[in-house]
Amino acid sequence: MSTKTKVFFDTEFTGLHQKTTLISIGLVADSGQTFYAEFIDYDTSQIDEWLEKNVLENLSLSIIDNNASLDNWRLIGGTDRIRESLEIWLAQFEQVEMWSDCLSYDWVLFCQIFGHAFNIPKNIYYIPFDICTLFKARDIDPDTNREQFAGIENAEKKHNALHDAEVIKSCYYKLCF
Repeated sequence: MSTKTKVFFDTEFTGLHQKTTLISIGLVADSGQTFYAEFIDYDTSQIDEWLEKNVLENLSLSIIDNNASLDNWRLIGGTDRIRESLEIWLAQFEQVEMWSDCLSYDWVLFCQIFGHAFNIPKNIYYIPFDICTLFKARDIDPDTNREQFAGIENAEKKHNALHDAEVIKSCYYKLCF
């Protein structure tokens, strides 16, 4: 019998438009492992004042790590390097169920890391899930403040993809259990 691992993820990107590019990605498995990467090949011409202040100032890496353990990866690199590392990290799980928050852009950008939705690793279930739907199904305003709902006090890290993935995980567990 196979076990599905829930992986909660978030991305930061250069804007809400069709040609947006990834700035960072954060993933947190329900078993505790994390993956965080910052892209060096995003389109800098798309950076505006809001992104500079709210996203770029919350990037947390300054060096490239070698990641001796699968548990907590941290890296800076181009999309190819991040894709290769993400494939290794995701391979530790037999089956993966992906969860995000307002996932329309997140899922498309996640699939784009692999070049196409048909190229995502085979252990990832092809249907992603969204906690916004869980909020709505539980009769909670889907626009509720996630940090407050989850009881997370350190909201100044909002718009850091790894922090936001942790918040998504906390909201999921509060909504489901």
